[in-house]
Amino acid sequence: MKVFPNRTELCLIPLRDMVVFPHMVVPFFVGRRRSIRAVEEALARGKLLFLAAQKRDTEEEPEEQDIHPVGTVAKILQTLKLPDGTIRLLVEGAERANIVRFLDTRETYRVQVRTIAEVRESDPEIAALMRSVLTQFDRYNGVQKKIPQEIVAGIEKAESPDELVNLICSNAAFKLERKVELLAQVDPRQRLESLATLLSEEAQILEYEDKINAKVRKRLERVQKEYFLQEQLKEIHRELGTDKDDPSGARELEERLRAKGLSEEARSKCERELKRLARMQPLSPESAVLRTYVEWIADLPWSERTEDNADLAHARAILDEDHYDLKKVKERVLDFIAVRLLNQDRLKGPILCFVGPPGTGKTSLGKSVARALGRRFVRLSLGGVKDEAEIRGHRKTYVGALPGKILQSMKKAGTRNPVFLLDEVDKMSSDFRGDPASALLEVLDPEQNSTFMDHYLEVQYDLSDVLFITTANSAHNIPHPLRDRMEVIQIPGYTEFEKARIAEAFLIPKQVRENGLGWADIRFRRSAVLKIIRNYTMESGVRSLERQIAMVMRKIARRAVRKGLVPPSLRKQGDPCVSEAEPAAPACVSMAEPFRVVVTARRVSAFLGRETFPEKNPFSQAKPGLVHGLAWTETGGTLLPVEAALLEGSGELILTGNLGEVMKESAQTALSFLRANAGLFRIPQGFARERDIHVHVPEGSIPKDGPSAGLSITAALLSAASGLTVHPGHTMTGEITLTGRLLPVGGVKEKVLAAHRSRFTHVLLPEDNRQDVEELPREVRATMRFLFAESIQEALFAVFPPELRSGS
Repeated sequence: MKVFPNRTELCLIPLRDMVVFPHMVVPFFVGRRRSIRAVEEALARGKLLFLAAQKRDTEEEPEEQDIHPVGTVAKILQTLKLPDGTIRLLVEGAERANIVRFLDTRETYRVQVRTIAEVRESDPEIAALMRSVLTQFDRYNGVQKKIPQEIVAGIEKAESPDELVNLICSNAAFKLERKVELLAQVDPRQRLESLATLLSEEAQILEYEDKINAKVRKRLERVQKEYFLQEQLKEIHRELGTDKDDPSGARELEERLRAKGLSEEARSKCERELKRLARMQPLSPESAVLRTYVEWIADLPWSERTEDNADLAHARAILDEDHYDLKKVKERVLDFIAVRLLNQDRLKGPILCFVGPPGTGKTSLGKSVARALGRRFVRLSLGGVKDEAEIRGHRKTYVGALPGKILQSMKKAGTRNPVFLLDEVDKMSSDFRGDPASALLEVLDPEQNSTFMDHYLEVQYDLSDVLFITTANSAHNIPHPLRDRMEVIQIPGYTEFEKARIAEAFLIPKQVRENGLGWADIRFRRSAVLKIIRNYTMESGVRSLERQIAMVMRKIARRAVRKGLVPPSLRKQGDPCVSEAEPAAPACVSMAEPFRVVVTARRVSAFLGRETFPEKNPFSQAKPGLVHGLAWTETGGTLLPVEAALLEGSGELILTGNLGEVMKESAQTALSFLRANAGLFRIPQGFARERDIHVHVPEGSIPKDGPSAGLSITAALLSAASGLTVHPGHTMTGEITLTGRLLPVGGVKEKVLAAHRSRFTHVLLPEDNRQDVEELPREVRATMRFLFAESIQEALFAVFPPELRSGS
């Protein structure tokens, strides 16, 4: 029943975040200037107001377009003016209405409204819709459980559809927009359908919220339960005296980590793991895994570092003290120190690779570099490593997992900037467990190793301050991507003069100390040292030389003991001077005079026995078909004798001596060249068609390959065909082509040193290798003559007698 005219003028109050429905009694506060004036006018003109919701709550003085066009005519039931000027209103919604037009908005909001008639008639469809709404409301209220029971009873007694919708919307927690939409709808069927849908949606959302809240509540209860149990367990341990309020050890680890200067990533990871560790049983397997993991992080050097010794003179003195010669390596280390002085912050550790034969001091160089720089030294041998996990480690989920050898060595070093020696980098291999050489790519790349990731650690670790040094016998066996990241420094073999100096300055004093003869006067004549070098060793390095010197020292030590010359400081009370194995030994005697031994060349044979490499002239018995070439191996340079013979046959080329494919091709090329140029040399016509040619390279158990033997094979074939021998004392190396060119070869220094050890006086090299001779030691260049040739023909004429020329 209408209580107002169809069209009437009323004062408007815009409401923030609230919609008033008919039959709804609601209190609210009025504080805006125009709203207060609207209340005052309404009190003077019948206590009627029009209440409409604002579209945006942020508008302090909304305009016409900011107010919803539908609202409710309400009657003021009570007013209370507060001291601050605001008014507390209590109103009751009477009837819905639409704004026809705004009459005034300057001093107050005055509008003309048209009321929306309430429908009270009912038919079966409306009755069914009302029942459906009540069903959905029961479901909604069953989940929400916030509407009082007396209001629920009033809703169930609603007689008209509009009354039912108004009562439910007044008490349900719907969004403002949905309430405005339901307030504006005129058709009761449409209002009931919209409300039923909205109640169903809200009930479903509330059910989902209840499920989520139940899960959260259950989880919180479990965490709280675990917390109480942990506290009880701590109290039990405290009473038993088995732990000082930290059974898991998490607090101690946290204190250790706090002082380590971890990266942000590592610190965050450790905090998470320590929280898990604190909640676990101390004796559980997972607790042991977590504790081991955190301990590894705590043991690694994150901020600890040593200061580099910036004294160039000191560094040079240490390098010269430990190693003879090796100028290129020493200069490189001094360069690094100098650059370090000028660039303290941004210098990345270089990757040096020492390549050379065994026994040339590559590994000991790493220790000397560490001493010169004042850094810690760690060494990792890569020989035979096949598993990628040796470098990167295993995931900590594996049983017994550990970090890789890189981080294990960093832990051993104790600083983040050690000298790290990766020994025998060319001896790695790969199998089904991965390729360790590929895993090293990140470690040995200055652009990447600042973010090295170990599989076990799972956080980035900075290796950019490490000075990595690798060693190898052959650069050819290092994978190209890995070799490309390193600065290769060649360490060639030593000459006799250099070996003698190394023996006198380093090896002999060292063996005197290690064999307990530091108290005695032991001297080696230069002739004795040279005899050991020439007749008991045949190597590029000095490892065998040191073993032979050690053997001499042991013989001298035995002689001293047999004479009873044991220093009193080394005797034990009541011990005999010698063992029972020497019954003829006299009693201990006092050493009034020092024990002195002078090792001469003659006494070397008495100490070491029969000569291993008796002196002989490899070219003293020159024969046609025999030529001495030169070859390079991983252990240094060596002689490569090549033999050729002509046999009765049909022109077959026979190759023996365990030759590789490249060397076989060189032999075929040599034969084709001689056949094509037979007119230039004194070779019988048709020698290759009427006879078989046999080429043999001695020591057939050793594989041989490479193109540098091409010139030696050509000379051997020509010698066998012409019956002439090469000049005595001549040796050669060089790659040949079918058109007669002589190409340069590698390993010239090692090959020439091998010729020098074997007493050759002349070495023939390709013209393009002339500059390599300049790097040879001065004593080698002084005692040998070097011949250079651009073509095969020029080379052959240089090593054969003049009779070789056709027509001479």
